[in-house]
Amino acid sequence: MGGFLLDATIYLTAAVILVPICTRLGLGSVLGYLIAGVLIGPVFGLVGSETQDLQHFAEFGVVMMLFLIGLELEPRALWDMRLRLLGLGGLQVIVTAALIAAAAMAMDVYWTIAVAIGFTFALSSTAIVMQSLSEKSLDKTEGGRASFSVLLFQDIAVIPMLAFLPLLAMPELMGSGAEDAASHSAGYDGDAAHGTPSGGDHDAGHGGGGHGPDLNLVDRLPGWAYPPVVLAAIGLIVGGGFYLTRPLFRFIARSGLREMFTAFALFLVIGIALLMTTVGLSPALGTFLAGVVLANSEYRHELEADIEPFRGILMGLFFITVGAGIRFDVFLADWALILGLLAALIAVKAAVLFVLGLIFRIRGRDRWLMTLSLAQAGEFGFVLLSFNIQSNVIPPDLQPILALLVALSMLVTPLLFILYEQVFARTYTEGGPTRDADEIDERGTTIIAGHGRFGQVVNRLLRASGYETVVLELKSDLVDGLRKFDVKTFYGDATRPDLLHAAGLMEAKQFVAAIDDKDQITELVKHVRRERPDIHIVARAVDRHHVYQLYAAGANDIVRETFDSAVRAGRSALEALGEHPFEVEKAVRFFVRHDRETLRELATAWKESVSVFDNEEYVAIARRQNQMMMDTMRSDRTADNNAIDRAWQPPPTRPDDPEDEDDATR
Repeated sequence: MGGFLLDATIYLTAAVILVPICTRLGLGSVLGYLIAGVLIGPVFGLVGSETQDLQHFAEFGVVMMLFLIGLELEPRALWDMRLRLLGLGGLQVIVTAALIAAAAMAMDVYWTIAVAIGFTFALSSTAIVMQSLSEKSLDKTEGGRASFSVLLFQDIAVIPMLAFLPLLAMPELMGSGAEDAASHSAGYDGDAAHGTPSGGDHDAGHGGGGHGPDLNLVDRLPGWAYPPVVLAAIGLIVGGGFYLTRPLFRFIARSGLREMFTAFALFLVIGIALLMTTVGLSPALGTFLAGVVLANSEYRHELEADIEPFRGILMGLFFITVGAGIRFDVFLADWALILGLLAALIAVKAAVLFVLGLIFRIRGRDRWLMTLSLAQAGEFGFVLLSFNIQSNVIPPDLQPILALLVALSMLVTPLLFILYEQVFARTYTEGGPTRDADEIDERGTTIIAGHGRFGQVVNRLLRASGYETVVLELKSDLVDGLRKFDVKTFYGDATRPDLLHAAGLMEAKQFVAAIDDKDQITELVKHVRRERPDIHIVARAVDRHHVYQLYAAGANDIVRETFDSAVRAGRSALEALGEHPFEVEKAVRFFVRHDRETLRELATAWKESVSVFDNEEYVAIARRQNQMMMDTMRSDRTADNNAIDRAWQPPPTRPDDPEDEDDATR
């Protein structure tokens, strides 16, 4: 017990110190976990061989992650992914494996070994990539969805790989695989992922667990019986998801015990993973399929809330064990060769992904996101390495270097994400590389910078009212698409002074700043105000604090992008509670007017270098104005001052102020 508590303290201490630091520095949580593992493992030696056993347990976080991803995908969405799932994913695996195998053969590696190495390094890290995409809010972009399609195909491809690789076995390696594999397991070896113990039976996927009896039942079946058993298991998951889970969820919900719902959610994931293990399939694929089936369930959000904390902890623990298992003794023994192989591996995978991105018309920053995010080897590489050695396909003496390459490529992945954010995300627009700005051959009373969901509404209203506008937009695909609807938009960066002058800044009566980037809006307003002190500036504000920045920058009218829609939502909420439309209209008008007055007063007290929570003058004004609004609106509700407008008849009663029967009939 004492040893367990000591190990837990070491892992948690490293995580709670390094992960927040790396996150604050913009390096991401994944790199923080990996660095924590490196420090407590190879650097300070605080953890040892128990890391492998812990990794078997932590890998179940990947299973949970695929289940949560499945919950976000409806079956129709999965069907829509079929082209990229099979085309993009299939070509990535085949072409990458072929190129790596060819490179290995060029280095005098026997062809069967080269093919096995090619398949091993063709796979990428589902755990690191999906965690990083989600953390950086890139999973919903086109590049993020393409990356997920490739990862999902890779997880599926492991199954035929495990069936094919034993055919490459070399007779001269017979009898050496298990013993030599075990001899390499003292450090970081291929068994350290997905539950494949040295010298034992392999696991076909994520989170298989390498201890205890062999749960793979299909090994004892004749070949003809395997497909029906697999189809029956998949049918059980799909049928159970559609017809059994809802009654079970309702039964548990009636108990009123919150912990029982959490227990059932864990049972669901673990049970499906166990079922997939018994039929020789990937547990991660099984739970992903179950998540897709339950995507339309009314209990979906409850499942997400119950599983997410376990997923986060296990994924973090998995990353720590990867870092802790890196064998620096192997690296230092031949560091030049290993760095060269690592660079070649990333370059080959990135080149294949980039070319496939061009073929499948993935543009600009999204193509670079897919290219850099999938350029590493993955946790499944450890599975295949161990399996290849046990199957006498790869000589055991190659395992330390190959396993180290897998681990180092995973360690480099967060740095590739940083490269994407700092270089390619800024250089490329969503429509592709920056092109030359359009020649602006029109003039208008108003210049609109940005024609997204905010700017297009402004433009439509002005043009419908008979005013000419000049619209600048930086997304080339949007510019080209709008021209098909006869909407004249000029491609170009509105923050460029020369382009603003070409658009007629010195002659225009009004300027509307409607681009997406908060900081660019502020700088744009400052520049326009310097160039044209007399022009009227309407600026889009991202939030309340941005209003103060724009106020100081010189904007005349500042519009918070969500304020009006939130007020309309509040109006609907009041009417749904039974308030008379006249009362609601008065309340809304007073609220909006008071909020604008409060903003102007708060803007005079706001200081950019001081937090609003530490600004005593700001806090005092806000508290006074809020109390004034509450008192005024409540007093207005109790006053009988509605008779001045006979066109509105107040409701006979308010839902929160019941009257007696005589009063109700007035």
